[in-house]
Amino acid sequence: MSARHVRHTVHVGPEDRATSPYLELPFEVAAGTSLVHVQLDHRRDAGVVDLGCTAPAGWRGWSGGARSRFTIAANVATPGYLPGEPEPGTWAVVLGLHRVPAEGLDVEVEIKLDGAAPLDPEPLAPPVPERPPRRALPADDGRTWWACDFHAHTLHSDGALGVSQLAALAAGSGLDVLAVTDHNTVSHHASLPAAGARYGVELLPGQEVTTDRGHANAFGAIGWVDFRRPASEWVRQVDDAGGLLSINHPLAGDCAWHQPLDVRPPLAEIWHWSWLDRSWTGPLAWWSAWGLGTVPVGGSDFHTPADGRPLAQPVTWVAAESPSTDSALDALRHGRTAVAAGIGDPVLLRVDDEFVALDADGLLLVDAYGRRQVVRGEAARFPAADGPHRLETPLASVVALSP
Repeated sequence: MSARHVRHTVHVGPEDRATSPYLELPFEVAAGTSLVHVQLDHRRDAGVVDLGCTAPAGWRGWSGGARSRFTIAANVATPGYLPGEPEPGTWAVVLGLHRVPAEGLDVEVEIKLDGAAPLDPEPLAPPVPERPPRRALPADDGRTWWACDFHAHTLHSDGALGVSQLAALAAGSGLDVLAVTDHNTVSHHASLPAAGARYGVELLPGQEVTTDRGHANAFGAIGWVDFRRPASEWVRQVDDAGGLLSINHPLAGDCAWHQPLDVRPPLAEIWHWSWLDRSWTGPLAWWSAWGLGTVPVGGSDFHTPADGRPLAQPVTWVAAESPSTDSALDALRHGRTAVAAGIGDPVLLRVDDEFVALDADGLLLVDAYGRRQVVRGEAARFPAADGPHRLETPLASVVALSP
């Protein structure tokens, strides 16, 4: 079948971005169309324009600024996009006007219907790595502390690895659970069960709901969350679907959290990889101001090995009956977490009616009111008290958190 081409050429300026950060360019798809291919062109040194797609049956995918093209066909699609026969009707290329210079930006979008097009398939699955021994941590009867990382990306958004490559890295890092949280898409969800089973790690379905005014991770197989809607709707949608929403890196650079909310999510990524100077108490101050009842999680926000920011740094330990997605979400929902710098690093656990500080000799246990006790011994126990506690060095650098 010969290809049909549609071309949109637009000039976008600050006024367009002020009107809406998203611009839709519609096009018609006829019955029997075999594929949709979109190519985006603009001066990348002058501005940032994100790329996505919606169709009559719903959202088809998002690649943000990570890609300049995508293809959708019946059985395959570019990572970040949902495969499926292109349904007839009005589709739209969705442009995110992320950074638009004062003089504006010329943007060209070419849409190819039918014919042949590149697909950018996922890489082949690597061998199964040797897994490090699991760390034995004291826990309540019937539960185990599982090593988790609740923030990571793949080729389905702006990560460098395919789902199988990420799963292999997670297993080799000693993780039991890894939330795969690609930006504004759920296209990676279909690959998670098989890859997780192959590498012996639970790949928890997630998505990072991503906007200019803050990011939030939605955990669970809950369907796609429309990032263009008000953030309070994200909270309600995720809760109604049985998932959990976590505010991400609330103090991080140009993606800090400043979305208004009339209902607050239960989780927050208090410890993000970017908390490099942990004597800086900004994340703790934000947590205190936001609400100490918020359950803390940690996330490496892993994108690529080239960044030098490994998986599981920080690590979130969850006390659960198993490392399954349902058990991990239940542990998060009930605040059974502990966050540490890494899997082998000092950790502070709530076990029965006690705090247990492991591998923390010489550190300080700090309660919610700032009162301190010196930890002595490699498995020191203290009476549990209400409110968040932490371990810190004598020079006040945070080492571990417990809600």
